[in-house]
Amino acid sequence: MNKTKLIRNLLVPRMHQLDRYATDAEYLQRKVLIRLLKSGKRTQWGAAHGYDKVLAYEQFARSSSINTYDDLKDYIDRMRHGERDVLWPGQVKWYAKSSGTTNDKSKFIPVSQDNLHDTHYRGGADVVVWYLRNNPQSRIFDGRALILGGSHAPNYNLPHSLVGDLSAILIENINPLVNLVRVPKKATALLSDFEEKRDRIAYEAMDKDVTNLSGVPSWMMSVLTRMLEIAGKTDVTQVWPNLEVFFHGGVAFTPYREQYHRIISNPCMHYMETYNASEGFFGVQDDPSDPSMSLMLDYGVFYEFIPMSELGHENSTVVPLWEVETGRNYAVVISTSSGLWRYLIGDTVRFTSTNPYKFIITGRTKSFINAFGEELIVDNAERGLDVACKATDAEVREYTVAPVFMDEHGQCRHQWLIEFVREPKDLQAFAHRLDLALQTLNSDYEAKRYKDITLQQLEVIPARPGQFDDWLRQQGKLGGQHKIPRLSNDRKIIESILKLGN
Repeated sequence: MNKTKLIRNLLVPRMHQLDRYATDAEYLQRKVLIRLLKSGKRTQWGAAHGYDKVLAYEQFARSSSINTYDDLKDYIDRMRHGERDVLWPGQVKWYAKSSGTTNDKSKFIPVSQDNLHDTHYRGGADVVVWYLRNNPQSRIFDGRALILGGSHAPNYNLPHSLVGDLSAILIENINPLVNLVRVPKKATALLSDFEEKRDRIAYEAMDKDVTNLSGVPSWMMSVLTRMLEIAGKTDVTQVWPNLEVFFHGGVAFTPYREQYHRIISNPCMHYMETYNASEGFFGVQDDPSDPSMSLMLDYGVFYEFIPMSELGHENSTVVPLWEVETGRNYAVVISTSSGLWRYLIGDTVRFTSTNPYKFIITGRTKSFINAFGEELIVDNAERGLDVACKATDAEVREYTVAPVFMDEHGQCRHQWLIEFVREPKDLQAFAHRLDLALQTLNSDYEAKRYKDITLQQLEVIPARPGQFDDWLRQQGKLGGQHKIPRLSNDRKIIESILKLGN
């Protein structure tokens, strides 16, 4: 029996619904907003902001200012202590723990029952819908799914209330039928010790017919590498001959692409990017020939955008989806079915199309370098590394970048700490090619590099194997959905990692 074919037939109606993204985007988004406001008016936040009188986006935009986590933190802490009807109706029992703000080590993002189902699980289902649409001969449901997850812990000892990685919350609440087609077993998936978890996953999954992978590229690579060591193999397809797709997200795939191609030799292997975060599920790469993703328009998320050139200004422009322009960098603002109202999520995107609305993630609002007016963003860094690696036959595993404001010679530059999978034979040639690529990609960086007047050529420092993992372990962030901060305007992160170099 071809289980995948049967399931694909059940998904045909959803395939037709997704076609409306290209024609009815504004209608779908306005409908989402009205649905959110209908629930929001029954909350303390909604009462304070007059949501019972808000009937359209234009009124909603005037109802409150843009919010950061610090603006909502006190409301969320009251929710974590069990208070009801604060930002979202009822009691929210699950909180996704993510990297912190300026004032806190961690953020605790509410995940309501509504949000779990109308956004996170719906996003996971739509990834499959689009994949099966593009690959009608797929047999993914005739085997197992290897899904990586983090861990969770009790929330203030409230009954049935949890705080932890979003992936752990999803696994904890998933339909029991899904556990019949996934590995590892639930107890293994939720282990807090990543190194123990990695070994157990490898042993549990080796003899299963795994057809698809889901997880963060860096941590999935660690699991696959360990499995190959245990199995005494060099190619994942020697263990799982029917493996056909990796659904990945969390970090940019570019630095890991060549590593995956090296250990998965199947030329028919597919890679499909998703944009899922603690706050919601936002995008899917629906076309394998196009690296941009489609924005998910009919979930429990309403989108607004702030041009990055205006972010932080007192009267910055905020536009709904139907007013965005292609080619501009925007900070993403969301309102969700967990009660995050006009919330600045911290990610930046650039739209490549508005019919349908497709975009690429360009970085983080706080992950960029503008120490000298160069405005270097993560997208520039990833693409520049790709050029340098191809030119010098190198492979990068992890990296972080920070400015050197002025050394003993009075020179300023960017300093790149890079852990290589395969080091270039000539490190200076690699640095030179990377520097030239960044100048091509970023006119502001090019201007600051002019005749070495403001910025000198960047510096590359090779990290020892495992140096970044040691730093994550030191921070208590090894495994799960944690990732290395890429670009920083100060030297705090890079200095702390450099200290672990010996």
